[in-house]
Amino acid sequence: MRLLLHWILSAIALLVVSHLVPGFQVAGLVPALIAAVVIGLLNATVGLFLKIITFPLSILTLGIFLLVINGVMILLASSLVPGFHVHGLGPAFWGAVVLALLGMLIRAVVRDA
Repeated sequence: MRLLLHWILSAIALLVVSHLVPGFQVAGLVPALIAAVVIGLLNATVGLFLKIITFPLSILTLGIFLLVINGVMILLASSLVPGFHVHGLGPAFWGAVVLALLGMLIRAVVRDA
């Protein structure tokens, strides 16, 4: 049940980001649900590998480089999911920042549920 709630809240977070960040577009709820799954899978596979490789750089930048990696994962997901478009690394980075902030709220809600 928590996984389903987390998935739906992540999709809603993508819709919120699409309204807040220029250049970040989600066509509706279904593309947001698909994009949430794809972003999660990419972060768990390719993103994990990149985070391990760039660990020293992440330490030097006090973790800010992790947002760049998340932005790259969002860009990659936007090329895979129809109806989900991110126009450049800038919107992907700011989208990753907003998603990280919303993710903290989602984890708090799912933990309390």
